[in-house]
Amino acid sequence: MKADGKLLAEITKLIEAGEIKPIIDKVFSFQNTNEAVKYVESGRAKGKVVIKIL
Repeated sequence: MKADGKLLAEITKLIEAGEIKPIIDKVFSFQNTNEAVKYVESGRAKGKVVIKIL
């Protein structure tokens, strides 16, 4: 996958319209980034893994 501004804008519109819904598996704090990476590498994630910056 390559980052494409136009495609990302279209996906954003679909999410905001409720036409697609991303599946969030887990949310980690920034301080637990290493734990998040290990979780993703383990293959257990069933959706997106988010690192919360704030």
